[in-house]
Amino acid sequence: MDTRHRVVVTGLGLVCALGASVTESWAAMLAGDCGISPIQAVDTSGLKFRNGAEVRNFEPAAHFDPGRIELLDRFAQLLLLAAREAVQDAGLASSTDKGGSRIETASALPAAVITGTGAGGLATVETQLPRSRMHPFTIPRTMASAGASQVAMEFGITGPAYTVCSACSSANHAIGQAFWMVRQGLVEIALAGGSEAPFNLGTLKAWDALRAVSSDTCRPFSKDRRGLVLGEGAAMLVLESLERAQARGVRIHGEVMGFGMSSDACHITQPALEGPVRAMEAALRDARIPAAAVGYVNAHGTGTALNDVAEARAIRQVFGNSPVAVSSTKSMHGHALGASGAIEAVASALALRDGILPPTASFTELDPECDLDVIANVPRPAACEYAMSNSFAFGGLNAVLLLRKFA
Repeated sequence: MDTRHRVVVTGLGLVCALGASVTESWAAMLAGDCGISPIQAVDTSGLKFRNGAEVRNFEPAAHFDPGRIELLDRFAQLLLLAAREAVQDAGLASSTDKGGSRIETASALPAAVITGTGAGGLATVETQLPRSRMHPFTIPRTMASAGASQVAMEFGITGPAYTVCSACSSANHAIGQAFWMVRQGLVEIALAGGSEAPFNLGTLKAWDALRAVSSDTCRPFSKDRRGLVLGEGAAMLVLESLERAQARGVRIHGEVMGFGMSSDACHITQPALEGPVRAMEAALRDARIPAAAVGYVNAHGTGTALNDVAEARAIRQVFGNSPVAVSSTKSMHGHALGASGAIEAVASALALRDGILPPTASFTELDPECDLDVIANVPRPAACEYAMSNSFAFGGLNAVLLLRKFA
């Protein structure tokens, strides 16, 4: 007998270049808006690229008390905003403008916080390096696990709390592990997602040296694509068992059905074919569904020459002749590195819930080597039951989520 709990999504939180909330960001995605524009946070005159997908008009003092700001790097600030929205959306606790909520669990089982980030608080390191004496909270601000700790403290979560750091797959790894924990009954509820804030000069110079960043915009799977565009942001999902959600009488956005992961064990930057295929197939097995049941894939889709071709081939190998629509929302919110999977998981859940698939913005002409059904520039109405969300990171670290429309 299968004793696994069904795991549903009852809360969503999102802040990115497209908006300061789920509602605002989702509306922008469906409009095909592009959040990519000239970078304002850093002087880019010495770089080969000028554009990024920044969170605009964000004032920390509007959300945190001065003493709290001293403890928070920007990546943790963004994560807390997304967590507050998700918790409030799930009806778990009312939130004041500057926090202070608590999550009350209904049994002895604890809640969990599992987050992902690729870099953590590198902005703090850069601002402190020129100083003769660093701020005493430099370490607590920079550590990758700071975001998870801050979320746990804000909501009084005393169960498992930790951070996954697996480059651009970090958030998917975090959500997948949270999903498994709820499904197996290890926790009754989990907050899971990711955050990233890479707009500091050191990080941008490092990406500039890698020569993977586009000089204009991000157009995944297009023949004339020039590379990725960096983004920042955070997204959080509240996961809980179906039984608990129904007992609370809350709105259910969707259901998490499966999670798969793999390692290419091949090259530190160049994508492979077999690793992504194994991760997608593992997610399908975990969900116990055939590939033909999936109607939409939110692709990793970075817009780089090698990644897009490798992913397209992997998708074709997994899905064969089964028709599946594909888009990359990175074309709108940028590549938010360790946070990307969480942003895209929110987009995938909403696509299923609302019956409309977000587009790949700035799309021009399909690259013949990326032989996919790409949703180009405008959203596509579609009554899909299942969606797949891919994250394939540097170092060959692959993580794939499978979501289902709740009915």
